[in-house]
Amino acid sequence: MGIQEGQKEMFSYQVDLDRRVRADHPLRAIRATIDFRFVRQEVAHCYGYNGQVSVDPEVILKLMFLLFLDNVKSERELMRMLPERLDYLWFLGFGLDDEIPDHSVLSKARARWGQEIFESLFVRYASDGRPH
Repeated sequence: MGIQEGQKEMFSYQVDLDRRVRADHPLRAIRATIDFRFVRQEVAHCYGYNGQVSVDPEVILKLMFLLFLDNVKSERELMRMLPERLDYLWFLGFGLDDEIPDHSVLSKARARWGQEIFESLFVRYASDGRPH
């Protein structure tokens, strides 16, 4: 009878998250339907040209989308879950070893973008699944 040794891997192997997320996963349909790149143009005026590079607005919007989709109770909880959820990592375009943004990135983005822009981003596909 074998015993599972809980030792960490000594080497990192490439894991293809695309192969780890099942073909009929709901996030696949969402990713195929919604092109989240539109957010960059919508919020470009909210960012400066000097200073630190921000988290990609597309990633921020997808994180906010996941909060609502799975009814995650808080931004902190989402960020704690993220490294364990291969489907979330795949949806966001992260790898297993990518750094997870701090939860404060989401509240700072909402403040920077403003309520009107924030709300418009979520009603964009509301009526017929196409951008308006």
